[in-house]
Amino acid sequence: MNEKRSSFTGKIGFVLAAAGSAVGLGNIWRFPYLAAKYGGGIFLLVYLALAVTFGFTLMVAEITIGRKTGLSAIGAFKKLDRRFGFVGVLAAIVPAIILPYYSVIGGWVTKYIFGFVSGSGSAMAQDTYFSNYIGTTGEPLLWFALFVGITAIIVFCGVEKGVEKVSKWMMPLLVVLIIFVIVYTLVTLDGAWEGVLYYIKPDFSKLTGMTFVAAMGQLFYSMSLAMGIMITFGSYTKKDISIEKSTHQIEIFDTGIAFLSGLLIVPAVFAFSGGDESALGQGPGLMFVTLPKIFESMPGGSFIGAAFFIMVFFAALTSAISLMETVVSILCDKLHIGRKPCCLIILCGVLLLGIPSSLGYSAWSGVTIIGMQILDFFDFISNSVLMPMVALLTCIFIGYFLKPQSLIDEIEETAPFKQKKFFSLAIRYIAPVCILLILISSVLSAFGVIKI
Repeated sequence: MNEKRSSFTGKIGFVLAAAGSAVGLGNIWRFPYLAAKYGGGIFLLVYLALAVTFGFTLMVAEITIGRKTGLSAIGAFKKLDRRFGFVGVLAAIVPAIILPYYSVIGGWVTKYIFGFVSGSGSAMAQDTYFSNYIGTTGEPLLWFALFVGITAIIVFCGVEKGVEKVSKWMMPLLVVLIIFVIVYTLVTLDGAWEGVLYYIKPDFSKLTGMTFVAAMGQLFYSMSLAMGIMITFGSYTKKDISIEKSTHQIEIFDTGIAFLSGLLIVPAVFAFSGGDESALGQGPGLMFVTLPKIFESMPGGSFIGAAFFIMVFFAALTSAISLMETVVSILCDKLHIGRKPCCLIILCGVLLLGIPSSLGYSAWSGVTIIGMQILDFFDFISNSVLMPMVALLTCIFIGYFLKPQSLIDEIEETAPFKQKKFFSLAIRYIAPVCILLILISSVLSAFGVIKI
């Protein structure tokens, strides 16, 4: 069965869908944590510099591969060079691993929306609420299934009527919500402005090699690189859309949301904790334990808590949609069957594969893999191992086998590529070194050799 390939209706739909993919849970809690840890303003400057160089190069490369071939990851690499078809397979494995456990976390977010809307904010602010909740078996599985179901329905509707349409209204609404919560927090929470200064003022004493490594790592995960997503979205992109300009706009949107998330979370936690940096702890505890306490201490805390978790839900959902869309697209290309049966297959697969990650905190809490809980292990394998490997292999392939000029020619079918000299230099030399640093540091961090 051969269907005409779907496409975005235009530039706005493509940019918002790609930005929606990039904006996820990592922007909401991981970026603020790293920014606070590595000197606030100086981390922001380093991150921005890397976004317009390292991040730009990889995103342009992936989008162009997709548009040039008109295929998702597996088919795209195989079409360009059969020897590198395995890179597409590795890229396809990444979203297949991430989507199930990511949806488990999305289920937690959905539960917290319901809790704040139903007036349970006070209960959620208790120290043990989150650990007790994920420690149960039944309820987290139900919220996980609901989140996956919502994602599948949107992907089932197709690229134009599903992915693009939802992104067009959800992403602007996300921006409105986050700005509203920021303003409300700064106005109502004593000491929040001191937190703003702490967040944006550069602390050059904290500028170290690890600042660059941490910024590169965050950028790498934040921009949905090396996951097949941008290749898939590129395959839906029309020839009259400027890849160079669109990539800059995606970066601006993604970095802007990350900055605003920090402007919301860092001042709030800083004020609530009396300036204690350790309160900006990494991981789910910041979002599901610390922030509910802050909302509970604020006037109208239930309302603002609901608004916050709705915002987080939008960020999680847009990323989940792009992950599922990528897997569905790969399956459609591989099996040559329609979108709807592919969606049903992926839906069942995600539900089955997500169960271990959910039960890893309850019935299967005693099960660990190389010392990690099940969800943490899947996160480590996908984010710290496979993604850097895929990105490194992609750079080697483009830089030394396909040659950068092949992608430059595709980009210039629409408009002159102003940064083509830098692109060629970065894809061959700069990006591989950066990715290798990320891969080594991430693995060492996971085993406790260094701390990021």
